[in-house]
Amino acid sequence: MKNIEIKARIDGLDAARDTAVRLGARARGELRQADTFFPAPRGRLKLRCEGQDGSERAELIAYRRTDTAGPKASDYHLVPVPQPEALRQVLAQALGPGLEVRKRRELWLLGSTRIHLDTVEGLGCFLELEVAVGPDGNEADAETLARRFLGEFGVRPHDLVAGAYVDLLAAAGGASPA
Repeated sequence: MKNIEIKARIDGLDAARDTAVRLGARARGELRQADTFFPAPRGRLKLRCEGQDGSERAELIAYRRTDTAGPKASDYHLVPVPQPEALRQVLAQALGPGLEVRKRRELWLLGSTRIHLDTVEGLGCFLELEVAVGPDGNEADAETLARRFLGEFGVRPHDLVAGAYVDLLAAAGGASPA
C-alpha cells in the first residue's frame, strides 16, 4: 500500500480540530498507541499496540519513506498480530531492543485522507496527514491534495517534521528502550 504522508508540529489540537470540522472530516475516535521501533536494514519496522493497556489491537508495520520535511511517499505493509508481547520479545532477541513511542491519537477521516491529531509523550502536539494513493498509483494527485491540506491547517515550512517520532525522541534523549 502507498500513501503521501506529512507530519508537522502544531501548537495545540483545538485549532486543528476546528479545521478538520470545517473541512468536513469525520471524527473516528481517540486511540492510545504504543509503537515499538526495531532496527531494520531497510526502512522502518514497528510493532503498534492500541488500547489503554496495549491489548485491544496490535499490528506489525514495515514501511519505507524518505526522511524529508513535507509531503513524501510511504510504502507500507501491515500485519495483524494476535500475540504482541510474544512478538516483541522475539523481535528484541533477533534485532535488538526497540525504542518506544507513546501517543494519544485523534483519528479523523476526510475522503481518502486520514488526519491524525497526535499528542506524543515527551514531544507535544502534531498533525499527521496520510493521503492514500489510489489504485491508479498517481502520487501527484495525492501530493497535490496533501499540499492543499497543509495550507488549510496553516502549517508553515518550519513546522514540518522530516523523520519519525522515534527520531525526535532519540534526538531529545527521551526515547526509552521497550
